[in-house]
Amino acid sequence: MKGLLKFLKETRRRRVRKPVRQVVVLLAAGLIALAAAGAGPTPAQAAEIVARIDLSDQRMNVYVNGRRAHSWPVSTARRGYRTPVGTFRPGRMHKRYFSKKYNGAPMPYSVFFHGGYAIHGTDQIRRLGQPASHGCIRLHPGNARQLFSMIRQSGKRNARIVITR
Repeated sequence: MKGLLKFLKETRRRRVRKPVRQVVVLLAAGLIALAAAGAGPTPAQAAEIVARIDLSDQRMNVYVNGRRAHSWPVSTARRGYRTPVGTFRPGRMHKRYFSKKYNGAPMPYSVFFHGGYAIHGTDQIRRLGQPASHGCIRLHPGNARQLFSMIRQSGKRNARIVITR
């Protein structure tokens, strides 16, 4: 912003043609209006989202700026499969996604975090709270939608996925 103000002062001194100066002033006013209108969260304003998944409890706790905002039952890997343990950043995100590996199974509100592993909604709601998946983290579709929108709003850089045993 300082550079823009400096440029505007210099254009006054150099007697730049009036139409050019008017265009520069209009562009500057537009940029200032966009900044004032809040064209997206700045890094300082964006909330930090942490989704903590406890494999032994089959539960996800979602923290916003360090305070627990949600606690939801999940389904993770059943016997013979594994859910990766560790700390991850969200990768690609899809509102509508269908598994390429498991017969086109629906995976609404998918947040991929480690290769083909994702947090996503499921239609097998009765199985939430117990191991049932091939390794992904399944959520109630409404909860998956809520997590998806929280991450999208805050930005992937401001989100972490922590999976523990």
